[in-house]
Amino acid sequence: MNYSCGYWRHASTLEEAQTAKMELICRKLDLQPGMKVLDIGCGWGGLCRYMHEHYQADVTGISVASEQIRYAKEHDPEQAIHWLCDDYRNLTGSYDRIVSVGMFEHVGRKNYATYMQKVRSLLKKDGLFLLHTIGANYQKSGADPWINKYIFPNGMLPAPVSLSKAFSGLFVLEDWHNFGADYDRTLMAWYERFEKGLKEGGFTCHEEVRRMYRYYLLSCAGAFRARDIQLWQLVLSPHGVDGGYRGVRNLGPDRN
Repeated sequence: MNYSCGYWRHASTLEEAQTAKMELICRKLDLQPGMKVLDIGCGWGGLCRYMHEHYQADVTGISVASEQIRYAKEHDPEQAIHWLCDDYRNLTGSYDRIVSVGMFEHVGRKNYATYMQKVRSLLKKDGLFLLHTIGANYQKSGADPWINKYIFPNGMLPAPVSLSKAFSGLFVLEDWHNFGADYDRTLMAWYERFEKGLKEGGFTCHEEVRRMYRYYLLSCAGAFRARDIQLWQLVLSPHGVDGGYRGVRNLGPDRN
């Protein structure tokens, strides 16, 4: 249920790629036991559980999607995570680390500054913020009309200049990692599972819905393969990491 791009650098299966993505995020954030972590737009809760189980972090997940929060709670029987069904803008408090995966695409350009200001107000002075988002090579007025109507209503992909403008004066940019080509492979893995599920009777849907999802998954895979759209992970800090930030790309056993 990790509905975002996997990290395929050393992965051969979808499960390995999604686990690698979560591990990459944890290492980029330099998570330590007991840290207070906020996941903005926590989806189905997989990353929150991973950060708690593998790094003993004190994690809060927030989303406006009530069904996702319900699912996350059901898969957290010990209630180890603080699950909130609310707008992130209503939050107060202070966190050592903040992460947001696949949510910024739904913020909208008019709200980019508000988003960054809110994150900054919630992050401790020596904290780190990781933003994982699809991005466009140049600023567009909105999403593809078909995608907007059937898949992601009111979605908008940020351009580099829009992102930079939004966090300018609030954060120091520590790292900007582009692994958009990995989304091609992720989408193809989803497509293969979708087709296999239909063939084996794991689920059923109308032919119109089948065509819709085939078009969505394959056309988006093509867009990433053509490098028309990207997948970025930004690491931001309020005042700059003392001595400099050490970026992470490889996932060796020493966590470097």
